[in-house]
Amino acid sequence: MNVLHICADPKPTEESATKQLAVAFFTKLTQLSPDASITNVDLYENPPPYLSYHALRGFWYPVFIEGHQPTELETREGGYALEQGQQVNESDVLVLTVPMWHFSAPAILKAWMDQVLSPSVTYTLDKRGAIPLHHVKRLVLLASSGEIFKEDDPRDALTPLIRDAFEAVGIRELSIAWADGQFEHLYSDSEQRKAMALEAAEELAEEIAEELS
Repeated sequence: MNVLHICADPKPTEESATKQLAVAFFTKLTQLSPDASITNVDLYENPPPYLSYHALRGFWYPVFIEGHQPTELETREGGYALEQGQQVNESDVLVLTVPMWHFSAPAILKAWMDQVLSPSVTYTLDKRGAIPLHHVKRLVLLASSGEIFKEDDPRDALTPLIRDAFEAVGIRELSIAWADGQFEHLYSDSEQRKAMALEAAEELAEEIAEELS
């Protein structure tokens, strides 16, 4: 089992409920699947560039302009996307460790998504839509938020972003462990909420270990 972990949280683990979910998830996963190959990408240690005009041309113009051949500059500007996309394509499970900021994802994760969710990187396009180049079977979102959110909460722009963007490239199995209510000065049960999310993260690891063993 190949697992790609993308971390979009700059905080140290002791300050980050999101990273604590990741620790719980991967500790349980490696206990149950010791042969799992795990690749960790910390976006704050190696920030992705924003998708440039030339990289965008290289990926998208061949889709819309018949006969367009990417230039040397366009190919070079697309290097980050191809490198990161290859890691996605080789993975069975993709794990995103993401705090909610201003009701959505940190911009650094969106920058990474804009790179790797490009045609000829993780999928190709034809008249039927996206044809995956990857074989990701499960997408896991490990998230935290200061506020409390109910299911399908209209303030939640994080879940739709992740679900819809990855579903568009053929990744439809999304599982979530979410520590909400982490503003301790507002919610007296923040620790209990985190404990439930940690348990949910471990249960997700158990499910995946069983499914992909």
